[in-house]
Amino acid sequence: MPRGQKSKLRTREKRRQARDVSQSHRRVQAIAAIEEPPSSSSTVLEDDPQSSSATESNSTSQGSLKAPSTITTSLSTFGTRPDKDDNSLDDEHPSSSNVSPSTEGICSDTLTSKVSLLEQFLLYKYKMKQPIMKEDMLKMVHQNYHDQFDEILKKASERIETVFAVDVKEVDSTSHCYDLVSKLKLPNNGRVRPGRGLPKTGLLMTILGVIFMKGNCAAEEDIWRFLNMIRVYAGRKHFIYGEPRKLITKDLVRLKYLEYRQVPDSDPPRFEFLWGPKAHAETSKMKVLEFLAKVNDTVPSAFPSQYKEALQDEEERARVAARPA
Repeated sequence: MPRGQKSKLRTREKRRQARDVSQSHRRVQAIAAIEEPPSSSSTVLEDDPQSSSATESNSTSQGSLKAPSTITTSLSTFGTRPDKDDNSLDDEHPSSSNVSPSTEGICSDTLTSKVSLLEQFLLYKYKMKQPIMKEDMLKMVHQNYHDQFDEILKKASERIETVFAVDVKEVDSTSHCYDLVSKLKLPNNGRVRPGRGLPKTGLLMTILGVIFMKGNCAAEEDIWRFLNMIRVYAGRKHFIYGEPRKLITKDLVRLKYLEYRQVPDSDPPRFEFLWGPKAHAETSKMKVLEFLAKVNDTVPSAFPSQYKEALQDEEERARVAARPA
């Protein structure tokens, strides 16, 4: 690979990684805020990117939270098709077995870029409702990386799961056809509405997690406090979720995944969220806790009180399932 192309590749990867770290820190701060009320010194709730950056830096310096696994998806590119021929930067790149120590870092960066490229490709196929074939994925990562394909697919799948709460599954072992399957039985495989688009399952699982963390009933202001931390705002159209308030208070309530009710005797009226019957039927406290833990790059037992409650819920579900029909 010419030296100029290597330099461009490294520069591009560093810029992307810097954006990803910032996004990951926002998710960490938001997870922490579920259990802790905002302090007077925290301004992350305001619609101000500078205040968010200050809070991210503070969270990192304190070291009280472990950063989640890096979410390296560049969401702004999901609306465009990835270039299937975008292999010009590494057509002449040596295979991993022939890498010298001086080029090891470049190989690592290139492998990371292959994961990101495959991740973008999978999401594009899902968004456009097109079949995902293994042969196309192999073309995407280039023949020099076929021996590392399983690792690349695994990492891309994990990152998609963390953001969107969908699983990358092989749906036809004969033709090696894959699909992104929503963790909940939302209409249109997680899209909520007919047509194309990206899944809304990750947002719903996150809200269910906030409700669980708040004692199984979360004030509306707590929900929006959390969502503001990950740059989702009521009244502001989101390129994945549309108008979030309508999605959350209308669509997901109509589909019975959320219950939205007025707090008794509140004046002025205040509202709160609970799990709806569909959420209770299709997921569990343990599954939601596992999702939150994965986002925060930790384990469910890192949330002791919720983990204990989730275990009790699992035992109760097992007893109910064991009862005669």
